[in-house]
Amino acid sequence: MKKLILVLAFLLPNAVFAASSGVHLDTANYDLTDKASLQNGAKLFQNYCLGCHQMQYQRYQRAFADLGIPVELGQENLQFTGEKPGEFIKNGMPSESAAKWFGAPPPDLTLVARVRGADWLYTYLRTFYVDESRPFGVNNIVFPEVGMPHVLQELQGVPRKTTEQHMVDGEMVDRYVGIKSDGTGELSPEEYDSAVLDLVNYLVYTGEPSRLESESIGRWVLVFLLVFFVLIYLLKKDYWRDVH
Repeated sequence: MKKLILVLAFLLPNAVFAASSGVHLDTANYDLTDKASLQNGAKLFQNYCLGCHQMQYQRYQRAFADLGIPVELGQENLQFTGEKPGEFIKNGMPSESAAKWFGAPPPDLTLVARVRGADWLYTYLRTFYVDESRPFGVNNIVFPEVGMPHVLQELQGVPRKTTEQHMVDGEMVDRYVGIKSDGTGELSPEEYDSAVLDLVNYLVYTGEPSRLESESIGRWVLVFLLVFFVLIYLLKKDYWRDVH
């Protein structure tokens, strides 16, 4: 039964996750052909995410090749513990220790974009906010009571949840409006959104590294089938011309 639930969770459309959070998801306009964006996303992942989250189904060498990164440059800037280019993207965090620190081992992120969806990830990474009641001092609009710190806070600054009062059934209630940074981050709000989009772009890529190649092959297959259909149709007309 548990295996069936996991399979269904993997196959459910992104809208299900959006509905479960009750939050409008912002559109992630990622571009898998933008090598600069993908390279920056890889850098962000290696510097801010890999300490806890692995990509145990993605090899460094494959990422370097697809993203147009020379192997020597990739080893120098994206591999920090002496791994070989052919190895998978892993960290050295023991799962037992991680379970103690976070309540559960941080999930592998190789396929997270296929499970959650790009819009969910894009909105999630931009909706952390200060919540002193939480163990790591932050909460999240999309993922309430999240069990991880806001690892990109030095880039965004200290994020605060903003609300406005609205009349609902005769009572004034606070309604979520958005997240506002205090301006102490290394990036402006626009630059931070762009950086998050780069990271999401990279996560979408790792979820299906051969996607662009598959789409290109698929287009050529459709062209071939169209040409083949025309030839068969003309052959059929020529064959049946004397019969009629």
